[in-house]
Amino acid sequence: MYSDGKILVGCNDNTEVFLLPKLANRHGVIAGATGTGKTVTVKTLSESFSDMGVPVFLADMKGDIAGLSKVGEATGKVQERVEQYSLKDKGFNYKSYPVEFWDLLGEKGLPIRVTISEIGPLLLSRILNLTDAQQGVLNVVFRVADEEGLLIIDIKDLKSMINHVTENKEKYQPKYGNVDTRSANTIIRALLTLEDQGGNKFFGEPALDLNDFMQCDDQGRGIINILDAVKLSLYPDLYSTFLLWMMSKLYESLPEVGDVEKPKLVFFFDEAHLLFNNLSPVFLQKIDQIIRLIRSKGVGIYFISQNPSDIPDSILSQLGNRIQHSLRAYTPKDQKGVKVAAESFRENPEFSTIEAISNLEIGEALVSLLDEKGVPSIVQKVYILPPQSYLGSIDDEYRNQLNTYSVFRQKYAESFDRESAYECLLQKMDIPAEEIITQVSVDVNQQNNQQTTPQNNIPQQSPTDTSGIKLPSMGDILNNIPTQTQTKRRSNTSSPLDKAVTTATNTIAREVSKQLVRGILGNLKL
Repeated sequence: MYSDGKILVGCNDNTEVFLLPKLANRHGVIAGATGTGKTVTVKTLSESFSDMGVPVFLADMKGDIAGLSKVGEATGKVQERVEQYSLKDKGFNYKSYPVEFWDLLGEKGLPIRVTISEIGPLLLSRILNLTDAQQGVLNVVFRVADEEGLLIIDIKDLKSMINHVTENKEKYQPKYGNVDTRSANTIIRALLTLEDQGGNKFFGEPALDLNDFMQCDDQGRGIINILDAVKLSLYPDLYSTFLLWMMSKLYESLPEVGDVEKPKLVFFFDEAHLLFNNLSPVFLQKIDQIIRLIRSKGVGIYFISQNPSDIPDSILSQLGNRIQHSLRAYTPKDQKGVKVAAESFRENPEFSTIEAISNLEIGEALVSLLDEKGVPSIVQKVYILPPQSYLGSIDDEYRNQLNTYSVFRQKYAESFDRESAYECLLQKMDIPAEEIITQVSVDVNQQNNQQTTPQNNIPQQSPTDTSGIKLPSMGDILNNIPTQTQTKRRSNTSSPLDKAVTTATNTIAREVSKQLVRGILGNLKL
C-alpha cells in the first residue's frame, strides 16, 4: 500500500516494513512454495506501484491477477487483516486499478505481436530448441536478410528466406560457411510446430511498441499491464523467450536515467525458473549483464519463483529487495534450498531464520528491503498487506468489456500483412498492380518450368491478398531479382519493369541494411 511517499509491504504487532520508491529499481525476488501467498504479494506491490504513478507489467499464470481490475470486497481474511492492523487509518481503501489485458495468443487480451526480424536468431533458436548447427544456419539466414535489407515479418517470410538461402547456398557459402540443407529442413519443421502452438499469431504486425506498456491513466496512476499466460504457460519456451526479448528490448531502447525518485517501469517475471532452464554460460552472462545495467534505465525487475535457488547466484546477488514466503523441507534437496534462502538474509537476533522459513503461515513472509543507504535491512517476519482490489479472478464478460474500451484496441486488435518492398516500390513508380502481378506470375512460371528437379523438399509458400490473388513469396521475389551477371547479359533486352525493379531493390537494400543493427540478445535495433 502506497502511503506517505513509500510502500508499506507488511507489518506485525511491533514492526512495519517499507519499500522505498527510489530503491525499487534495485530489483527483487518473491519466493515461496505453492499456496503460501506469492500472488497476493505481487498484487499488493503492483497496486502500490500503480498508486505511485509507476506502470507495471506482470504475467497472470492462473487467472487471479485479473482481479486487479475490480473493486475489492471486505470479506474473510482480508477484512480481518485490515482491522487487526488498523489499515484504514493508514489509507487502505477498497478500489479497482487501471489495467490493460494482453495475450500472445490474442484470445483473452490485446494481441502482442513481434516481427521475426526484431526478435532475432538467438532468441528464436531458443523458442525452436535448435542445436548449435541448426542455429548456425538460422544465423546465416538472418545475416543475409539483414545485409540485403529484407525484414522478416512473420513465419511465412522466414520460410521463404530459408528456401532462398538453401537454394542459393553456392552463392552464400563462400562468405558465411556451410548451409546444411538437413538443418534447414529441421528448422522448417520446427516452425510448423510453432505455428500449431499459435506462433503465427505472435509473429506479425502491428508490432508491439513497448512505450505502450509505460502509460498512466488520467488520475496519474500507472497502468498495470497483465499478460494472460494461463494457456501460454503450456508453451514455456515461448513464454520465457518473450519476456527475455522484452527485457532486452527495454535495455536497448530506454535512455540512461541513473538514480531516480521512482522507477519508470516495474517488471514482474513469474515462474522465473523457466528463464534459466538449459541456458548456456554465454547466454546467462548476457542476461546477467542486462539485469545489472537495466536498473540505470529506471526499470525494476522482480523474479517470482518457488525457491531462490532456482535463480543463478550471479543474478540472485543483484536482487536487493527480498520477500520469502514459506518453504517446505521434506527432502535433502528441499532442506538445502531452505538453507540457501535463510543465508541470503541479514540475521535477526530475535528468531532463527532457517526455522522461521518452514513455519510461516499463509500470507506471512520474511522480508528484507533496502534501506536509505542501499543496504539490506535486518530480516523481519511480517504479514503481507492484503490487496485493495478484488481477490480472485474475473468472468469473461467483464474482461471482454474492458478489452472493448481499451485505448490500444484500435492500434493492435487487427493484424495486417505489410506489402513487400517489391510491390511498394513498383506502385510508387505508377506501374499498375495488374501489370506487377502479371509480370511476376510469368517470371515465376518460367522459372518453375526450367527447374526440372527440385533442389530440396521445403515447400514454397506465397501470401494471398484479400482478393484471392496469389502474391509472390519473399523467396520468389529474391529469386527473380537479377544478379550482376544476369543484368549484364540481359542489358540489351531488359524491360523498363526489370530495370525499375533492379534499381529500386538495390537502393532499398542499401538504405535499409545501414539501419539494421542487433542488440545484446540478437534483437533488432532500429
